[in-house]
Amino acid sequence: MTKQTNDTRNEQNSNERGASGHSPTVLVTSATGKTGRRVAERLTARGATVRAGSRSGSTPFDWEAPETWGPALRGADAAYVAYYPDLAAPGGVEAMETFGRLAAEHGVRRLTVLSGRGEPEAVVAEEALRAAAVGVELAVVRASFFAQNFSEGLLAEGVAEGVVVFPAGDTAEPFIDVDDLADVVVETLTTDGHAGRVHELTGPRPIGFAEVAAEISRASGRPVAYRPASRSEYAGMLTEFGLPAPEAEWLAALFATLLDGHNASVTDGVKRVLGREPRSFGAFADATWDGEGA
Repeated sequence: MTKQTNDTRNEQNSNERGASGHSPTVLVTSATGKTGRRVAERLTARGATVRAGSRSGSTPFDWEAPETWGPALRGADAAYVAYYPDLAAPGGVEAMETFGRLAAEHGVRRLTVLSGRGEPEAVVAEEALRAAAVGVELAVVRASFFAQNFSEGLLAEGVAEGVVVFPAGDTAEPFIDVDDLADVVVETLTTDGHAGRVHELTGPRPIGFAEVAAEISRASGRPVAYRPASRSEYAGMLTEFGLPAPEAEWLAALFATLLDGHNASVTDGVKRVLGREPRSFGAFADATWDGEGA
């Protein structure tokens, strides 16, 4: 399909939606994940028709099964692209090339891709998606480390056991609340003015993992400590939990790189899109644990 044909089709789709007033159809990939679930809920609340893409859901979608991508995109007006396990992971560039081409072929008008802040490999994958999705509006949301990783992610078990072990040293990180991130993603999918934009999202201030543990202790009413680990030690822990060694080494290297201090600054990305300040880690901790235990 040529760019001119695709642009014409997108314009027709947009005009038809405006004339009929029907809600847009949005594919949400990784719809059972931390961000996908929240994005799907918010889109539904806004009246969009949501296709919750997952391995076992009503819209079959699996990042490891490219044959599921085209059928999920067929007839969609927009899509939220949350690549698993991470946009910077091996295979991410090739996946974005294929997904972007399919999105263009199926007449998708708008894409928002979740990316990692300060990840050079993720930027390469972003550009691969942009180049392949000819004629499609693309917004990029680059996020800092998720606050919810401590409550429903890879660090939640450590929080429950009272010790968070992680290869972060004493580096501070401006943790982003995933609820804020989801609000931004929904804005980029449902309002104009985000095509070609990169929104870099952080929380209001950087804090270290020791302070994170202290905030969780305060909010939950039980002690939680932080113990820094080396990259190799953390990789070994992941393999003990059953993760294949190559994936464990890659994850440990990624975390050690992201938390080397280069991401410690804050941005105004949330305020620029939503018109309000992002939620602090302390407020997140209060809302999540509220003195009742994890």
